[in-house]
Amino acid sequence: MTGTTQSSIRAFWAVLGRDVFVTGREMPSFLAQVLVQPVALLFIFGKVLGQLGYTQPGYAQILLPGMIALNSFLVALQNTSFPLVLDFSFSREIEDRLLAPLPITWVAVEKMLFGAFRGLFAALLMFPIGLLMLGNVAWDLSGLPFAVLCMVLGSLVGGAVGLTVGAAVPPRRINIMFAVILAPLIFTGASQFPWAQLDQLRWFQVVCAFNPLTYVSEGMRGALLPNVPHMAPWVCLLALLGACVIFGALGIKFFLRRALD
Repeated sequence: MTGTTQSSIRAFWAVLGRDVFVTGREMPSFLAQVLVQPVALLFIFGKVLGQLGYTQPGYAQILLPGMIALNSFLVALQNTSFPLVLDFSFSREIEDRLLAPLPITWVAVEKMLFGAFRGLFAALLMFPIGLLMLGNVAWDLSGLPFAVLCMVLGSLVGGAVGLTVGAAVPPRRINIMFAVILAPLIFTGASQFPWAQLDQLRWFQVVCAFNPLTYVSEGMRGALLPNVPHMAPWVCLLALLGACVIFGALGIKFFLRRALD
């Protein structure tokens, strides 16, 4: 390993460590940002509607893995794309990053990994919150390792999609973009329902199959609730790995184009 490579590796971890440290200092605002929406969805759909009798018994068991998956993916996406838009437009902080002694591609990867770290942290927070809110949750703990793997991959895919959106969409259009894609991402990601049971709504099942979040939700639900109809684990794994590679490559390509302009 050459001295230049070692220097780049040290710079990469220094930049990533700085971002993680800043997250620690901004913890209250970060928690408010990443927990309000999923906790509200979990409370209304899993608690309120259940006690009113509008959902079937056991629905909360199905909902919680989906909400954890939603947080891992969506928080990673938002915490990669929004800071990137600010860096390239108003704050111009990206110029300081590009002056660091590491390849420009590594700067893009650091942005994606940091967003994924935030997404994974937000997903882990949903475990105790969900257990406290819903009470008894009968999960098959033997599937926990695969569920964690799906969470990690979901966070990475969310970071990759966020990198693609943040680098490709002009700053003046980012709000319009999220207004258009956010609700479809949330409600076609199988986070509130098992994808395998949509056979009576075949067209909607096909639409959901194009959303990477579906494979995070199905992978976690299948691992923790194996008796609930779910997608095959290997399909979820391949889809998430493929999405990570495709969106990661697209995100880096768009990032290089913006950085070199």
